[in-house]
Amino acid sequence: MSEKIKIVLAEDEPSLAQIIQESLETRNFDVFLANNGNEAYELYKEKNPDILVLDVMMPFKDGFTLAKEVREENKKIPIIFLTAKSQTKDVLEGFKHGGNDYLKKPFSMEELIVRIHSLLQRTPQKQEHTKIKIGKYSFNHTRQLLLFEEEEIILTNRESELLFVLTQNKNTISEKTYILNKLWGNDDFFNARSMDVFITKLRKKLKLDENIQIMNIRGYGYKLIC
Repeated sequence: MSEKIKIVLAEDEPSLAQIIQESLETRNFDVFLANNGNEAYELYKEKNPDILVLDVMMPFKDGFTLAKEVREENKKIPIIFLTAKSQTKDVLEGFKHGGNDYLKKPFSMEELIVRIHSLLQRTPQKQEHTKIKIGKYSFNHTRQLLLFEEEEIILTNRESELLFVLTQNKNTISEKTYILNKLWGNDDFFNARSMDVFITKLRKKLKLDENIQIMNIRGYGYKLIC
């Protein structure tokens, strides 16, 4: 049997928390359940999980605040937010604090599992190290790293996937609709706003080479120039 994926799940609705926990544990996941943000942080420190699945609205400490605290000491661990439909407009703020993905309630367990595996990049083809030259940077897609001279810049899973798509169309337009459908699942307004946030993050991480640009081609998409 393969090694179990360790998950800290923070969900303050007992019935939903139990359903998620039991469903994941029957699929070879090891789930540590927290009822609030404080408990989730303690489990994160104690259990060294592979991924965090955090409800946005929780007692004592909300999911966004918890993600921000985790990111201050751990840039790599994937974080998925669980949000009520009415909260989705706030998830852009969550991405700014280090979230990688989100699911709107209600969601299917299969969708959650697909998102988890995607973030952990456990598929065999992604075990091969993919190094791509971007101006003066070296981009390691698999390890989610940018290297500029001796400086390592860590990318989130979503940043790495977005940059990889842009590199596949270097100096040509990457269509916005294509990127949204490929990485976010659909091209609605909220996801488009989310992608804009990640484009801004990538620009900041690529600013050490002034010859690199990510241009917004209004009405079409983005172009990586290097």
